[in-house]
Amino acid sequence: MSQSVQQRLSGIHAATIVPMRDDFAIDEVALADHLAVVSRVPGIQGLLVNGHAGENFVLTAAEKRRVVEIARSSVPSGCLICSGINAESSLELAAEAREAEAAGADVLLVFPPNSFALGHDPEAALIHHRHARNACNLPLLIYGAPIGAGQMPYDATTLRALAAEPRIIGIKEGSWEIAAYEENLRLLKAVRPDFVVLGSGDEHLMVSYMVGSAGSQVSLAAVVPELVVGLWQASQRGAWAEAMALHNRLYALAVAIYRDAPGGRATARLKACLMIKGQLARATLRPPQPPVSQAEWSRLEQALSQCAKT
Repeated sequence: MSQSVQQRLSGIHAATIVPMRDDFAIDEVALADHLAVVSRVPGIQGLLVNGHAGENFVLTAAEKRRVVEIARSSVPSGCLICSGINAESSLELAAEAREAEAAGADVLLVFPPNSFALGHDPEAALIHHRHARNACNLPLLIYGAPIGAGQMPYDATTLRALAAEPRIIGIKEGSWEIAAYEENLRLLKAVRPDFVVLGSGDEHLMVSYMVGSAGSQVSLAAVVPELVVGLWQASQRGAWAEAMALHNRLYALAVAIYRDAPGGRATARLKACLMIKGQLARATLRPPQPPVSQAEWSRLEQALSQCAKT
């Protein structure tokens, strides 16, 4: 019997990057290599492409479709492909949903418009998701934004309304604060016990697994997939001493990528990490992101060294 998409979303799903050439065009060969390498690590259940790590807000709609096509042709047949879709306009979002489905995505992650950070009518979130739903036949995931992202995170009323839609099957819960994570987990499970809640704050994965999680969609798994998989598997066995040891190995890297000032530098730092590991030839980013500084590079090197210690 084949597994449902809900079942296939369990475990670790790596949020991948998009290699760029020096002229800022997508390096399709390097992208295919990156996706193939990460997806074949034992324990990686799927990929999130066209997420924040994949520079989704600076890719064109055609490029995002191409990323899904390359993913579909590069990963093992059983690898779940979730594609992020995001646009300020719900009409453009619907077009992205159609294109991602045609390109071979299995499930879609609906990002809120950036404008929501400044405030929005709760009905706008429902309208946005309905346009994605009506444009395709795929199941959808909610993106739970960090609590530091202004008014972008959805309130309890909005989450309940979204979870009541049968085609919306889960959430990438990225509140990035464990109290908010647990509150949303309990709220959504009360609405729908089968709702998939993915604990996706890279800095507190272990705690989210202790509280309860179906798995994670995280970019940390694109850099050190074996460690993130190991952390998940140890938590599922209740081997908390082993999980804590893995958390300690990951901690410095998570801080160096996601927390250290200045903010919003995760993609640049992820690419630098892959260069340091010899898995990426260049760390080119689309403007306006600058390359990593020497100080950032040094912190990442030290953190990766800490990951390698047993």
